[in-house]
Amino acid sequence: MTDEKHVFIASRLTHGNFLFPVRLELTRERITRVQPRFIGSEEESISMSKVASVNIRTGLFWSDIRIDSTGGTNPILSHGHSKEDARAIRDLIEKFQHTEPAC
Repeated sequence: MTDEKHVFIASRLTHGNFLFPVRLELTRERITRVQPRFIGSEEESISMSKVASVNIRTGLFWSDIRIDSTGGTNPILSHGHSKEDARAIRDLIEKFQHTEPAC
């Protein structure tokens, strides 16, 4: 079993990310949004098999990402990622959804 993990960190130059930038962690099993805090962190995740869609909204410098679930749960929202990172996140999700799970 491979523990392939990809981590994408939002820019500190964007709203809400100055002290504790959000990071998205992608593995073959799930997508996790981690929001660090002064004490601890807040995490939310969606199983990779439950991802319904990925929406990227690009601005002049930064991109917002919305990952929707088929399970009816709230979407994962993250802003302040570079355009390249946003596209890489989408491409990895598509790659992980179209490959067989690791045994």
